[in-house]
Amino acid sequence: MGMWKNRDIWIPASVSAAIILAVTLAAAVILSPEAAGAAAFMGICLFALFMGTAFFREKSIRKLSEELDRILHGEEGLEISHFREGDLEILRDEIAKMTWTLNQQSRRLADDKEQLSRALADISHQIRTPLTSVNLMAERMRRPDISEGEWRKLLREMSHMLGRIGWLVDTLLKLSRLDVGTVTLKQEKFPVSSLIEDALRTFAVSMELHGQTCIADESEDICISGDYTWTLEALQNVMKNALEHTPEGGKIWIEIKDTVLYVQMSVIDSGPGIPKEDIPHLFERFYRGKTAGKDSFGIGLSLSRAVLSLENAVILAENSKDRGGCFILRFYK
Repeated sequence: MGMWKNRDIWIPASVSAAIILAVTLAAAVILSPEAAGAAAFMGICLFALFMGTAFFREKSIRKLSEELDRILHGEEGLEISHFREGDLEILRDEIAKMTWTLNQQSRRLADDKEQLSRALADISHQIRTPLTSVNLMAERMRRPDISEGEWRKLLREMSHMLGRIGWLVDTLLKLSRLDVGTVTLKQEKFPVSSLIEDALRTFAVSMELHGQTCIADESEDICISGDYTWTLEALQNVMKNALEHTPEGGKIWIEIKDTVLYVQMSVIDSGPGIPKEDIPHLFERFYRGKTAGKDSFGIGLSLSRAVLSLENAVILAENSKDRGGCFILRFYK
């Protein structure tokens, strides 16, 4: 029997058998044969009880071992049997918790692997499109009969495409740093007005070319806390999205609301608004809504949410009643 290989069984069994034999012989010598028979009978009963308990305990251990082996070999949907209280049962319960945790981690790793695969496919697609355009432009620029005007036009378009690729790669690197937790955000207090001014400065030339204007509330006395550089990055991505959906000669509004609990910054455009079916997905990585521009990669808003989530802040999207899309950045105090 396999149980006899267990030192915790055969050693106590041997000692018990020796004690029973010694007590029986002592009873036979000192008392009487009848007392020796009674002692031997009681000893045998106790020994049989011990061996029965040991047998069922060994059987239970084998069952536990088999279940663990099946789990470790990848059998899904298998749960360790329920056991009553006791030292072995406590061990089984702890192993059950451990295997459940490992199964959950395994599922999460599988999900992460699938998400990574999809993300790599999306990144490859996003980069391949502008690169293909750049290659086609380069081929056209090599033609001997190309005019100087057409050559300059292609050069501007190529520069624009390369700028898109650079922005995409830079944004993806920032997202990856946030994902793996290698970014340490500062906690500093700064005025909202400075943040808005720096964000607008980035788009000044583009807004002038398209005749777009920004109307911002006075906010000189209102401050928020966070990492200035990363918060500026988040706001710039929101404003970039708003300007892309604002028509030529249109406006965007930046409204500030200071409450006891938070400072709220609303960026509103004068575009057609956000389709209702797009609102729940706007902050998903690589999601491009129905009204997304041809230059959109679908990662700017995702980056904004990733940054703000680390700064005790949230970002929401909705439609303004009398204007276009509205993005709400809420910084809690």
